[in-house]
Amino acid sequence: MTVKKQLLGRLGESVAARYLYSKGFIIIHQNFRCRLGEIDIIAREKGVTVFVEVRSRCGSSYGLPQESVVIKKQVKLRKLAQYYIARYALTGDFRFDVVAVMFEQDNSIKLIEHFRNAF
Repeated sequence: MTVKKQLLGRLGESVAARYLYSKGFIIIHQNFRCRLGEIDIIAREKGVTVFVEVRSRCGSSYGLPQESVVIKKQVKLRKLAQYYIARYALTGDFRFDVVAVMFEQDNSIKLIEHFRNAF
């Protein structure tokens, strides 16, 4: 992955976290890492633990950001969530959301879309 893509991804995660916070989410972790991989954002909303995948794009020539959360990625995120739930002995309700962030060429925000119960 190029440095530009990494920076765009980090910027998107920051934008997504601020967006979720503004909507009443409590951010528990950002960039939770373990041997299985990384979860972009883990948050709580009204008693539900939400595992959030953030996708960022600058332009739509490769499709919309949310379209890049393919089945293989969903399976990986489910495994990561199971690990996180076991590690912190969590109980209750859980869900997976996707936040898609589209940027203009100058890195200004063009669009933020939040997909609840994305998979």
